[in-house]
Amino acid sequence: MSRTLTLYTRDGCPLCEEMAAEVGAMLGGTGHRLLPVDVDADPALKAKYGWDVPLLFDVDAEICRHQLDRPALQAWLRAQP
Repeated sequence: MSRTLTLYTRDGCPLCEEMAAEVGAMLGGTGHRLLPVDVDADPALKAKYGWDVPLLFDVDAEICRHQLDRPALQAWLRAQP
């Protein structure tokens, strides 16, 4: 079953762009998707996360923050059917 990971980001954030590219490459061919969400577009998300981006989540479970944690994402990928 494919899953969608959420990447909380903001426009003009180099760390966000880097993580999006790296996660996208790691998800390639797995059937899983990456959904970028701009925290600045949602006042509740902006209040919750402020400048604390990028953040990679599987629903409510945080996978990594600020930089890609490759081992954590690889473990997540192994755990998905």
